[in-house]
Amino acid sequence: MMNGGRLLVDCLVALGASKGFGVPGESYLAVLDALHDTRGRLDFILCRNEGGAAFMAAAWGKLTGQPGLCFVTRGPGATNAAIGIHTAMQDSAPMLVFVGQVGTDMRGREAFQELDYRAVFGTMAKWAVEIDQADRIPEILSRAWITATTGRPGPVVIALPEDMLSGPASAAPLTGPARIAEPAPDPAALAEALALLASAARPAILLGGCNWTEAGKTALKAFAETSDIPVVAALRYQDMFDNHSPCYAGDLGLGLAAGVRRTLAEADVVLALNTRFGEISTEGYTLFEVPAPRQKIIHVHASVAEIGKIYIPTLGIPAGPNAFVAALTPVRGGWADWRRRAREDYEATFGLPPQPSPVDMVEVTAHLRAVLPEDAILTNGAGNFTAWPNKFFRFGPKARLLAPQSGAMGYGLPAAIAAKVAHPDRTVVCFAGDGDFQMTCQELGTALQAGAQPIVLILNNGTYGTIRAHQERTYPARVSATDLVNPDFPALARAYGFHAEQVERTDDFPAAFARALASPSGAVLDLNISAEALTPRQTLSQMRAAAQARHAPR
Repeated sequence: MMNGGRLLVDCLVALGASKGFGVPGESYLAVLDALHDTRGRLDFILCRNEGGAAFMAAAWGKLTGQPGLCFVTRGPGATNAAIGIHTAMQDSAPMLVFVGQVGTDMRGREAFQELDYRAVFGTMAKWAVEIDQADRIPEILSRAWITATTGRPGPVVIALPEDMLSGPASAAPLTGPARIAEPAPDPAALAEALALLASAARPAILLGGCNWTEAGKTALKAFAETSDIPVVAALRYQDMFDNHSPCYAGDLGLGLAAGVRRTLAEADVVLALNTRFGEISTEGYTLFEVPAPRQKIIHVHASVAEIGKIYIPTLGIPAGPNAFVAALTPVRGGWADWRRRAREDYEATFGLPPQPSPVDMVEVTAHLRAVLPEDAILTNGAGNFTAWPNKFFRFGPKARLLAPQSGAMGYGLPAAIAAKVAHPDRTVVCFAGDGDFQMTCQELGTALQAGAQPIVLILNNGTYGTIRAHQERTYPARVSATDLVNPDFPALARAYGFHAEQVERTDDFPAAFARALASPSGAVLDLNISAEALTPRQTLSQMRAAAQARHAPR
């Protein structure tokens, strides 16, 4: 007779799952046994840490639009995976996390590695559930898949008691996923939204979210360009709109440029499309007044729970982004100069001074813009170094960015591995700081074993740069707990089967990167970056001097 583990795996195959990321555990041996027979249909990517596995699953969801699968054992395995669950939630990325659980006969005794997963993840995930009866697996998996992918997508945590998995199951597996139509806008609300935009003097579009289709992105670009309206992306969603378009006006991310801020601050009508209003994308909720903004906000989101959560919109429209933009018709107005200035403000952000560093990231990023293929996938974790892929790369319609809205260090390398698993023929480049890289560098072993080896650029400046910058601005010249003593990164990478080099000077980078592109085993390039070059426009010494002047007695 089929057991619960086999039923669960058969349901996942029927739903369309093809890859899962995880670390094995005795608490879900029946699932691992069932996966033995699905190789080539549903493959298990063996990871080195549950945090890395959860990052990979979160990145898979963001990249593909299908739930990333993560398998972890109970207790420590689940808590290690929490960082990826939090990241998927803040990214609005679909994800299913399967957690082994103690047997139902031991529950509530604080048994070995026992946790109440509904309590632990109830506020972190979109839904947390425990399956007590094997015959309910198809029902709950179908609901979990729908929950993860509809409305505002997000992670679902599913606890699996060990005896439920190993015990008999008589229910039939699922035969496929439910077909859920994306909610379309109410015609009257759509007409009102278009009228609001047409009446504007300075309209703008703010877009976000990761559940866009190619058709949806194409339709949005056509609407914006025909209507001549500037488009600003929310934090780390700049790959959802062609950055080469004359309507693209930058992103509301960390290190917000003054011109980009001005575009949203001075707009009189803002079409907020498929975005949640996060702290970073609103400059700490100061860009728009809480709760009633000065600007007229048209908030379009598939989840009613997001509309009015922070800001009272002039008009809220519950609708999916692709269905909404498909229904739009162009609007006309006298705002050509407004759109042109917004674009010029964005273009001006690329005018950077040379960096006080042996390897100058201004020139490195310019080289990457010139040589990377149009369908390149860039990834990063968290740190000041993320300015380079986030602010100074131009994402065309085929390029992708995988970067965490949660600001999670260590995301970049696992995300790059997941991208190579999904698209082995595409160029994947991970940007990592030296501190960021060491959060998940053991996943180089996962890349080696899975044959999914990206190119990794380590911006090695010997410090936790973001925190060091905050220290110098707040407590100048009092360095504490931010200097790093690093290993030999190229030697470490070579031990994992990667091509690896140290890049000491800017002039050495083009040839080193060409070798990285040509390497069949991925590559790690260790870039010699000075701590002075903490930000693109202000050096560490300038930060310190400015802070000391502020703190000087008067």
